Amino acid sequence: MKARSLTKNTPRTLHQNRLGNRWGLTEPPEQPWKSGPSRAASGAPEAEKAFRPCTPPGLKPATLGTSLRGAEAPLFHGRAGVPARILLLLLTAFLFVSYTHAQVTFERILNSRKEPQNWLTYSGDYAGRRFSQLDQVNTSNVHSLAAKWVYQTGATGKIETTPLVVDGILYATAQDDRAFALDAHTGRPIWMYQYPVPTDIRPCCGHVNRGLAILGDKVFLGTLDAHVVALDAKTGNVVWNVSAVDYRKGYSFTVAPLAVKNLVVVGVSGGEYGIRGFIDAYDATTGERKWRFYTVPAPGEAGHETWEGDSWKIGGAPAWNTGTYDAETNQIFWPTGNPSPSNRGEGRAGDNLYSNTLLALNADTGQMNWHFQFTRHDEHDWDATQVPVLLDAAGKHLIAQANRNGFFYVLDRVTGKLISANAYGKITWSNTKDADGRPAAKKEASPTLEGHTVCPGALGTTNFMAPTYDPQTALFYVTSRDQCDIFSTAPQPYEAGHAYYGSAYFPSEEAEPYRGYLKAIDPATGAIKWTFEHTSPTWSGVLSTAGGLVFTGDAEGNFIALDAATGKALWHFQMGGAVYAAPMAFAVDGKEYVAIASGSALYVFGLP
Repeated sequence: MKARSLTKNTPRTLHQNRLGNRWGLTEPPEQPWKSGPSRAASGAPEAEKAFRPCTPPGLKPATLGTSLRGAEAPLFHGRAGVPARILLLLLTAFLFVSYTHAQVTFERILNSRKEPQNWLTYSGDYAGRRFSQLDQVNTSNVHSLAAKWVYQTGATGKIETTPLVVDGILYATAQDDRAFALDAHTGRPIWMYQYPVPTDIRPCCGHVNRGLAILGDKVFLGTLDAHVVALDAKTGNVVWNVSAVDYRKGYSFTVAPLAVKNLVVVGVSGGEYGIRGFIDAYDATTGERKWRFYTVPAPGEAGHETWEGDSWKIGGAPAWNTGTYDAETNQIFWPTGNPSPSNRGEGRAGDNLYSNTLLALNADTGQMNWHFQFTRHDEHDWDATQVPVLLDAAGKHLIAQANRNGFFYVLDRVTGKLISANAYGKITWSNTKDADGRPAAKKEASPTLEGHTVCPGALGTTNFMAPTYDPQTALFYVTSRDQCDIFSTAPQPYEAGHAYYGSAYFPSEEAEPYRGYLKAIDPATGAIKWTFEHTSPTWSGVLSTAGGLVFTGDAEGNFIALDAATGKALWHFQMGGAVYAAPMAFAVDGKEYVAIASGSALYVFGLP
C-alpha cells in the first residue's frame, strides 16, 4: 500500500516560523535556506523486492482536522472575521511553502547552528559535537522532564539509531534495516520501509543500524548486505539502490551515512572477516559512485610497505562509524578500525596502515591529505572508529578523539600533527611515547599462546558510543569503561566470509570487575574534570545542551540527565531496556524535546 503524502500528514510544519525565545534560545535563529519544488521520486526498480512503505494498518494518518489550529499562528493574526474559504486557501499555500522548506540543502546542514530546532546529521552538525543550543530544558527544570511518546519499532536486538529531525518530521532506523518517518510532536507514523535483508548476511555484532543521512528530498540508508539505498523523504519509496560490494565475503554497512555537498559518504563494516576496508562516496541524485578510498593500500600506493606479503588483501581496517567534515579545508575526517586478523600480528608485520587511523580526505575526490595512526600494528582489536570532534582553542583548529586504546588525542586538523595524548582510563599496554608524543606499545603486551592480561580489554576504554563537546563548558564528555582481558593467539587460516580473529580473549581474574563511567575531559590539558560512575558499563552515547545538561543512558535502562559543569545526576527515567544509542534534541511548536532509543523503542521526553 502506498504511503500518504507528507503534506497531508504533518500539521507541525504550520508552526516552523514560531522561533525566537519560544525555542528557548538566547537569540532568535535565522532561517536563510531557499529551495524549490521537490523533484518527483522515481519508482523502485522492478527487481526491488523490499516491502513498500505504508501507513500501518489500524492507524489513520495525522491530519489537519477541522480546527485549523495553524490559523492561530502569527501568519494569520487570529481568525476573527476571516472567511473559512480564504483560510483554507492560505493554509494550502502555506503547506506548500512548508514542504519546500523541508528540502535539506548542503547549506542547511553546513549552517545547522541556525536551526537548533532541527537535527540534520548524525552528530547534530558537521563538527561531530552532538551539542544542542536549545536551553528550554535546563538544570532548574529538568526534574520535571516526562515521557511524551514512545514508538515501538517491533524489531528485536540492539537499536543504535540516532534520529534526524527536519521541520517537525523525525526520521530514524531500527534493526534489520528498517527506516521510518514520524510526526516528531506525536510519534504518529507517516511511513515505514523494510529493506529485504538476505538470510545469509554476516554482521559481527548484531543486525544494527546507526541512522540515516538526509539531503534534498531523500534520506539514505546503508544496509547489512552492503547496499546504499535512497528513499523519498516524503513517501519512503525507493529512489535508487546500489550494491557496493559482495556481502557474502563479510562486508556490511551499519553506519549512519554523512551527506556532504551532493555526496553520500559511507564506511564499510566487516573487520572481523578479513575484508579490505573502504570509504565510498555516492552521488545523492543518481547513486553513481564518485570515489572510493581503500583503507588498506595496494601495491604501488603509499603505505603498502606497512603490510607483510599479501596480507593487505585481507587487511581489514573497516570504517564503520560516521566521520565529520570541515568546510574551511573541504576535508572529511573518517576513522578506521582494526587490521585483520584482529588479535594476531604474525603474518602481517608492519604498522598496517591505514588501520586504526584518522584519515583526512578531500571531500570532492577522496584523495588523502594526511593521516594519523593511533595504534600501530594493533593486536587487541582497538578500532579507532570513535567519532572525531572538531573544536577550536587558542587560535588553533583542532580535532579530538577519545580512543578505544585508552588515550585521549588532540591533533591539529590542518596538518594532522599530534598535540597531546593523555590516558583517560586504565591502561597497561603502553608506558612510553615515541619522539612524536604517540603512545608506544610494550613488547610484553602482545597476545601469547598461553594468554595474559592486558588493559584495556578488547571492548576498549570506549567503543562506538558517540561523545559530545560542550562549547559552554569547553569539556569533552565520553562514555568509558575500565576493564582488562586475557589475550591469547593462535594461527588461523583465512576463509572468505568466515570470522577471522586469530585470537581469543576473555575476562581476566587479575583485574577488578568491569566499571563504567561518564567522564568530562578538558581537551586543553587532558585532565578529567569529573567522573560519574554507572552501575555497570554502558553502551550509551552522550548529548550536551545549552541548558547546562549532559544526557546519557545506562545498561539498566535508565535515561539520565547530569549537570554539565559538575557531573551531578539531576534526573532519570527507567525505560525498561538497555541503551545502545546516543540521545539528541529537537524542538516542535516552541517546545524542546530529547529523544533516545532503548530496548526496541524510541522514547521522546519533554517538559509538562
